[in-house]
Amino acid sequence: MSLSDDLSIGIDFGTSNTVVALADRNGNVEALTFEHGGERLKVYVTALCFWDERHGNGLRTEVEGGPWAIEQFLDGLHAHRFIQSFKTFAASATFKETRIFRERYAFEDLLSAFLRTLVRHGGSRLDWGARNVVIGRPVQFAGYNPDDDLAMQRYRTAFSRLGAEQARYVYEPVGAAFFYARQLDHDATVLVADFGGGTSDFSVMRFSRQGGVLRAEPLGHAGIGIAGDAFDYRIVDKVVSPRLGKGGLYRSMGKILSIPNHYYANFARWNHLAMMKGSGDLKELRELARVALEPEPLEKFIDIIEYDLGFALYRAVSSAKVALSNQEETTFQFQGESVDIEAKITRADFESWIAEDVKRIAGTVDEALSRAGVRPEEIERVFLTGGTSFVPAIRRLFVDRFGETRLTSADQFESIAYGLALIGQTDRPERWAVMN
Repeated sequence: MSLSDDLSIGIDFGTSNTVVALADRNGNVEALTFEHGGERLKVYVTALCFWDERHGNGLRTEVEGGPWAIEQFLDGLHAHRFIQSFKTFAASATFKETRIFRERYAFEDLLSAFLRTLVRHGGSRLDWGARNVVIGRPVQFAGYNPDDDLAMQRYRTAFSRLGAEQARYVYEPVGAAFFYARQLDHDATVLVADFGGGTSDFSVMRFSRQGGVLRAEPLGHAGIGIAGDAFDYRIVDKVVSPRLGKGGLYRSMGKILSIPNHYYANFARWNHLAMMKGSGDLKELRELARVALEPEPLEKFIDIIEYDLGFALYRAVSSAKVALSNQEETTFQFQGESVDIEAKITRADFESWIAEDVKRIAGTVDEALSRAGVRPEEIERVFLTGGTSFVPAIRRLFVDRFGETRLTSADQFESIAYGLALIGQTDRPERWAVMN
């Protein structure tokens, strides 16, 4: 596709993946691509790798993002810090900063570092200061007691550093809804369900066409900080952590005590696991291993953190989750250093672990409908986007409420960014923006 000038940019900064789309005045839209390893990628993995390189007589911290971060991490040629799922810290008031080698990084520092790598690999088409930029945001940010105002302040700081001071922020499911609405040839009330890595967001929209121009009225939104990463958490908590000392005991001052669970709660969340090596957790775990009644499982836990095996674990968990979307059981396998875990997981097991999460997601769907003043039978189409929408328990939730024939879906990665870029080409893109 060949795009004309006067482009708008849509940015879907996701917990697991980031997509950037470009749209022109004629309604043409395409994803920005990244050339890596002989492939043209439309998805830029939301990950950072920091490492030290010697320059002259001193050391300088270098950073890469996306697939280049993974490549640098897997090469393992330097001491490094690998960070993923850091979007989950955006709305956390308790996350102040993390130390990486000799420097301290607040959330906005991590985000701006990530964006700079994206710009470097994306080329000259990302001159954000001179273009109309529309950035997606969750309806509700992830995390315990999320502070949306804090998250937006951090977003604005990071994007402003790249020249996007005038960017507009739009709910992610609204971007997906706008992309989907181009297919409509009649007026319709649509529910958009956007499942990301950190959040599940829902928007009810009323679409109509007047004089050939697409009109949209947002009727109601709701979101919850439960999505793909939360389902991963259940697999780690049920399958991996018990083999790494969870539930174990240690001796202290003549007493037998349980190993604190908070280490395993952090371990099972990708954003926290990425930070454990730079926090005091690793030192404390080593001390616990010395007094544990069964030290070997704790030593394996320490190896995963010390040898940066979190990304390999993430891949193993994701593979098991995807397999359970297509078959009734799978074998979870993870190997690295001293750790060798193999376990059979059935879909029934997995669905029992995530049942409470699915229930809360269902409640959030009902909340979106309630805010919109719309009954389930008044929804003409349900547009599903995001990888978690393929989880059978999630799919069943929507089939039960709306019926199979009303469900539709699109590219699980690109639809939000496409819609955001297209919003940037409307007569009044500010109408779609969230005012906070």
